[in-house]
Amino acid sequence: MRRRLPVLLTAALLSAVTLTSPATTTPSAAEAGTATGTTADSENYDWRNAEIGGGGFVPGIVFNRTEPGLVYARTDIGGVYRRDSGTDGRWKPLLDWVGQDNWGYNGVASVATDPVDPDRVYAAVGMYTNSWDPNNGAVLRSTDRGETWKISELPFKLGGNMPGRGMGERLAIDPNDNSVLYLGTPSGNGLWRSTDHGATWSEVENFPNPGDYVADPTDSTGFYSDNQGVTWVTFDRGSGTSGSPTSDIYVGVADKQNTIYRSTDAGATWERVPNQPTGYLAHQAVVDSENGYLYMATSDTGGPYDGSAGDVWKLDTDSGEWTRISPVPSTSADNDYGYSGLTIDRQNPDTLMVATQISWWPDVILFRSTDGGQSWSRIWDWGAYPERELNYEMDVSSVPWLTFGTEQPVPPETSPKLGWMTEAMAIDPFDSDHMLYGTGATIYGTDNLTRWDRGNKIDIEPSVAGLEETAVLDLISPPGGAPVLSALGDIGGFRHERLDEVPDMMYENPVFTSTTSMDYAGMSPGTMVRVGEFDKSSRPDDSRVAFSYDGGKSWFQNTEPSGVTGGGTVAAAADGSGFVWSPEGTGVHYTTDQGASWQASTGIPSGARVESDRVDPDRFYGFHQGTFYVSTDGGASFTASPASGLPSGSGYFKAVPGRSGDIWLTGEGGLWHSTDAGESFSEVSGVAGSDNIGFGKSAPGSDYPAMYSIATIDGVTGVFRSDDAGQSWTRINDDQHQYGNIGDAITGDPDVYGRVYLGTNGRGVIYADPAN
Repeated sequence: MRRRLPVLLTAALLSAVTLTSPATTTPSAAEAGTATGTTADSENYDWRNAEIGGGGFVPGIVFNRTEPGLVYARTDIGGVYRRDSGTDGRWKPLLDWVGQDNWGYNGVASVATDPVDPDRVYAAVGMYTNSWDPNNGAVLRSTDRGETWKISELPFKLGGNMPGRGMGERLAIDPNDNSVLYLGTPSGNGLWRSTDHGATWSEVENFPNPGDYVADPTDSTGFYSDNQGVTWVTFDRGSGTSGSPTSDIYVGVADKQNTIYRSTDAGATWERVPNQPTGYLAHQAVVDSENGYLYMATSDTGGPYDGSAGDVWKLDTDSGEWTRISPVPSTSADNDYGYSGLTIDRQNPDTLMVATQISWWPDVILFRSTDGGQSWSRIWDWGAYPERELNYEMDVSSVPWLTFGTEQPVPPETSPKLGWMTEAMAIDPFDSDHMLYGTGATIYGTDNLTRWDRGNKIDIEPSVAGLEETAVLDLISPPGGAPVLSALGDIGGFRHERLDEVPDMMYENPVFTSTTSMDYAGMSPGTMVRVGEFDKSSRPDDSRVAFSYDGGKSWFQNTEPSGVTGGGTVAAAADGSGFVWSPEGTGVHYTTDQGASWQASTGIPSGARVESDRVDPDRFYGFHQGTFYVSTDGGASFTASPASGLPSGSGYFKAVPGRSGDIWLTGEGGLWHSTDAGESFSEVSGVAGSDNIGFGKSAPGSDYPAMYSIATIDGVTGVFRSDDAGQSWTRINDDQHQYGNIGDAITGDPDVYGRVYLGTNGRGVIYADPAN
């Protein structure tokens, strides 16, 4: 099977794309999200998330302006979500049908909900503009609110997880003629238009500026050196009439000297807006057609991680006069941030809000004006330093880990934080009291926003139920313990005592930014180990390895070998007497005193993946570039196996619980099985390729664990179960539950037959049970 690149790995620079013809609808995608293929054996499963509650960056939130309560949220690696009266306040994922062949569609560069027909919704998708994503981008279009989709492929890439992804929205629907859409694109590809509800697209050839801003011209990967391009489109609804294209269109461009363009003839001609402010990038803009103004928020970088100066501007669209209305202007010594998250109250368009585009310390600042930007108030202000006066009350009891374990923060910081990376903020166009905003970890909301204007505190709480956006790097399910423990990127991971409840806190002592690998002792499952990554320079006394003897309820740390730079993989001896660690930055090491000291293992290369035998405490295994390695002395020394014909690249492998020397190895081109502790392997017939494998409780009447694999069998790539040691397989997912980029983690439940846990790169921890 094809291995997908993890988020933010480096790769070669993407070749230039020549644009010559409009995109056309993909014939095979007539109804994306509808099942199109099965295998001879399949079983219906119920698929759902283990509740975490967000966990990733939400760069866009868009309310529909025709139907109350209808709102969409886009994520950078986890697809797009809808919330309306039919979802009981929960977000519903809409792109779970995306498969491994087009996994980049889970990177959503923009979303647009139709202001004329609320059943129509569009998403501009594609994760990276460089070679990390092998496919071009596309515009997805739906006439049933995202329940099913049609696909219009584009002749270039889009960057839902690229720098500048919080700017926007890049995709916009004409509010007077909803057959017309515009799309701003990156990489110098300019402005594109559709006149048939997004079915076909062509370049607006007379649009004068494709942008020129790049975050880092020296970056050879193409990630930071990509031209961030045309970044937003907005219409002046009042300049048109229903049934005819809107006359006045404004377009933002990533160019600090020429940042905003306008058409006054429905896109026939374009001009640089006269007298416009220069020196910054226009992150977002919104038009108040009722009063004849355009508001624009700017920053000195494209974000979302950086930005140190910026302004907010107001354009009188009739007179052409620009007025700087920044809450704190860029010329002030107190301005060390740009602006984004711009929104107006459609019920009272003189009321607008804007956020600091990035303000890591001490917190994001939300600003509010009720007089068109003449004056502003802050959601928090300074008291007697270091104290802050908060004009809000925050309740995170529904997602308690948002405190990130900080019980007593050092003022002026608070716990939980109000937010960071806030580029998505939207006031409900039908309810002035309702506002949502995105952060790097969640969506927050309030239902009493106008209390702010009366000098009272507003209430803020997570508004993220149903939206899951974590990247899962490993999963374990110990017998007799918590159902599942996860190793996650960005927020460390959780011990789930209940799958339908958000855990209280990620792992602590220490807290890892990302946990890369976990294991438990096969014969003593309460003994656990985890390894991961964090900023060592800020926490020099913490270790990148931690141990638990109570099933992951509590953890302790000890030392780590010298030279460690990252988590790598780790394995626990079957009886918990020792541990073998293959970290980044140095070679494989082992410990027999819970990390008080470490010794270098011999006979195994640095970077090898390590696992343990689940019965024999002296036996550990390794795999690296086609060679299997075996240790029979607790990891002190390894010997290369004579087994040949194994996959030449990296591969996941697991030892079978309760059976010493029984090993399954996955990789490109097949699935391999050993019953002699890796001395030899046989290739399993009928499996064309496999990504990962795990084990769960045996089927009734069987003494061999149920096996779960992400594999290609009978020409279909999916999630499969075998109850007879790989002799036959049953597909247990379907084309509506593919989850895009999967493969890093899968395991069965040792206590519940049929249950599988699946790790995704952006859709969190998924679990499934047989439908019956």
